[in-house]
Amino acid sequence: MALKSLAGFLFSFFLWGLAFHSHGDTTQETASGDHVKVRWLAPDTFAGGTETIGFYFEVDPGWHVYWRNAGDSGAAPRFDFVGASGDVGDIQWPFPVRLPIEHLTNLGYEGDVAYLFSVKPDASRMELVVNLEWLVCKVDCIPGYGTMILSRPVADAAQWSLEDKALRDRFAARVPESADTGNFPWTVANVSAMSAGDSLQLILEAGEGGKQRSVPDVFPLDGGLLTAKEPQVEQAENTIRYTFQRVPGAPVTPTTGFVVSDGERAWQLDDVEIEAASSSAPASQPAPVDGGQPLWLLVLAAIAGGAILNLMPCVFPVLSIKLFGLVGPEAEASGRLKEGLRYAAGVLVTFAALGALLLILRAGGAAIGWGFQLQSAPVVLGLILLFWVMALSFSGLYEFGHHLMNLAGNSRGGAFVTGVLAVFVAAPCTGPFMGAALGAATLLPAYGAMAIFLGLGIGLALPFVLLCAFPALLNRLPAPGPWMETLRQFLAFPLYATVIWLMWVLGRLIGESGWLISALLMLSVVFAFWLGRHQFRGSRWIAWLLVLAALVMSFGAVSKLQQNGSGVKSAQTESAGGWQPYNRNAINQALARNQAVFIDYTAAWCITCQVNKKLVLESEDVEALFRDNDVFLVRADWTDQDPDITRALGELGRNSVPVYAWYAPGERTPVLLPQILKAEMIEALFNQE
Repeated sequence: MALKSLAGFLFSFFLWGLAFHSHGDTTQETASGDHVKVRWLAPDTFAGGTETIGFYFEVDPGWHVYWRNAGDSGAAPRFDFVGASGDVGDIQWPFPVRLPIEHLTNLGYEGDVAYLFSVKPDASRMELVVNLEWLVCKVDCIPGYGTMILSRPVADAAQWSLEDKALRDRFAARVPESADTGNFPWTVANVSAMSAGDSLQLILEAGEGGKQRSVPDVFPLDGGLLTAKEPQVEQAENTIRYTFQRVPGAPVTPTTGFVVSDGERAWQLDDVEIEAASSSAPASQPAPVDGGQPLWLLVLAAIAGGAILNLMPCVFPVLSIKLFGLVGPEAEASGRLKEGLRYAAGVLVTFAALGALLLILRAGGAAIGWGFQLQSAPVVLGLILLFWVMALSFSGLYEFGHHLMNLAGNSRGGAFVTGVLAVFVAAPCTGPFMGAALGAATLLPAYGAMAIFLGLGIGLALPFVLLCAFPALLNRLPAPGPWMETLRQFLAFPLYATVIWLMWVLGRLIGESGWLISALLMLSVVFAFWLGRHQFRGSRWIAWLLVLAALVMSFGAVSKLQQNGSGVKSAQTESAGGWQPYNRNAINQALARNQAVFIDYTAAWCITCQVNKKLVLESEDVEALFRDNDVFLVRADWTDQDPDITRALGELGRNSVPVYAWYAPGERTPVLLPQILKAEMIEALFNQE
C-alpha cells in the first residue's frame, strides 16, 4: 500500500512539474480569456469507479462558443490531455443550436455550456493536466488558451457540491445518446444525394413515440460535407424530409452522421449510408461532371493540354536529349518508331502510377493534389542533381553519351526513362491547361479520373511519337552537322536555369539551408568528376565514395529539415502588399463583414503562378485597385503539403495551381478567374459592381 501511495505521489509530482514547466502556474484550476471563464465540474472527492466530469465555460452575454462541427465559421474547442492518473474518455458534446451571423450559420451554444468526459482513477489521487484552446465569438472572434490542473483525492464514495452536480447532470442530459439504443422515436427511411443541385436529403419516419412530437432539429456531424444552414423541411403524415445544402465542390462520402434533437434530448446517427444520386442523363451519353462537362470533353482537354506541355520550359530540356537521337547520323528509321513507343510507354506508365497513387491517397482520406511530388524536398533535390549532371554534360565537362546518356538518351530503355522524367517535370506546368480537368479527377470515380490522367499522358507523348512514326516530318529537321554541338551547348543554359529554379523551390520548402545543401551537393559532384579524370591510384574509388557520402548526407538533411517544418512559408513574405497567409477563419470573418476577398492559390514550383504574381497581382495598378476597394488578400501557398489548402482547392473543384478565387462583397460563392491572368481581368471584377 505504501508503494502504491508513493507511486501516486510521484505521478502527481510529475504532472504538476510538467504543467509548471509549460506555463509556470502550479495552482491553475481555472482558465480565462476575453469574455469567457473556464472551470472544472468535478467532485471534491472521487470514487474508484467511472465518473463523468467536465469543463464549464461561463460566457459573457451575447458571446458564444462552438460545437464539434462549428459550422460556416468558428472552431470547436480543443482539449489536449497532457497527463492523467487514470483512464480518460472522449469529449461528450451537448447538442447545439444554430447561430445565424449575417449570412453565415454556425453551430454552438448561446451562453454557458459544459463539455463532459468520463474518467476512472487508478491511483490514490485523480490527477489531470489539460491544455485548452477555444474561440469565443459575437461578431468578431477572440481565441483563448489556457492550462487547467485537477488534483482530487480518491475515496470510497464521490462527494459533489450540489451546484456542480446539478450543472453536470443538466448538460449530461443534452449529450446525444446512440440512436441504436431503442429510445429513438424515429427511423431513418432514406439518405440520398440529389442528382440535381448540391444537396442531400434525410427522410425520417415517425415511430410510436414520434407521432406526437414536433419536428426535430437535425445537425450534420460532417462540416466538410454539409453546410450548417437550416435545412428545408417538408412534413407529410408520418415522414419528415430534410434537404441539406452540400459544401460546394465536396464529394459525396459513402456514409455520414447527424444529431437529431427534440429540444430536450438528442440522439446521434452514425455511419448512415448515403444512396448515390441517379443520373437523369440518357443512357447513351456519359454523365456530366465538373459543372456539366462530360467525361469525353475533359479527356480531349487533357490530350490538348498534354500536347501543349511539350513547349513549356519544364519539359523541353528533357526532350532535347531525345532530339539528338532523332537527328543524329546513328539514328535508323527502323528503330525510330520503337523509340517513340518506348517514350510513350514511359509517359503513360508514370501518369498512371502517379494517378493511381493520388486516387489511393484520396480513398484513404488524405488531402493531396496534383504536383504533390514537388512538395517533397528529397524529390526536388533529386531533380536538381539530375538536371545539374545533364547540364554539365551538355557543356562538355564529360561525355554524357557514354554514361548517363546511355540511360536517359540512347540506350534501349533510355526513351522509357526520358518519358518518366518528362512527366515529373511537367507536373508544375499542367495548371494553366488542366486545372478544370484535374480538379474533376478528384471528384470522379476511379475510371474517369484515370482516363483524364492517361489523356494528359497521350497528349504529352503524341508529338514525339508522330515524329518517330512519320519520316516525312523528320525530313523537315536540319541535316546533321557541326550545328548539333553548338545546339547542345546552348541547351545547357535552360538546364542551368531549371537548376536555379529548383534550388529556389527547395529553399521555399526547407529554408535557406536548401540553397546551401544543394550547392554543396553540386560542388561535390563536379569535384568527383574532376577526380575521376585524373588517373592516379584510387582516384575513381575516392570519387564514388565522395558522391555516395554527399548523397546520403544531403538527402538525409533535407528530409529531416522538412519533417521539422523548417520552410519559409508565406508568413514571412506575404504580408508585403497586404497579402495574408491562408486562414479559413480569417476568410470567413472577412466574408461576414461583407468584405471582398481575393485568394491566390499558388506554389513556388508553379511557373505560371510566379509569372502571374510578378506581372499582374503585384503590379502597382492592381495593388492600388485592391487597396482602394478594401479587398482582403489571401495567398494560399501550396509549395509545401498543406491539407487545409488542398481541401479548399477540392471544394472549388480543383487540385492543381494556379487558382484565383474572387468573392464579391456580400457573396459566399466565388468566381474562378482564368489561370493566365491579365490586369484587365482584375479591373473587370470591380467594373461589374
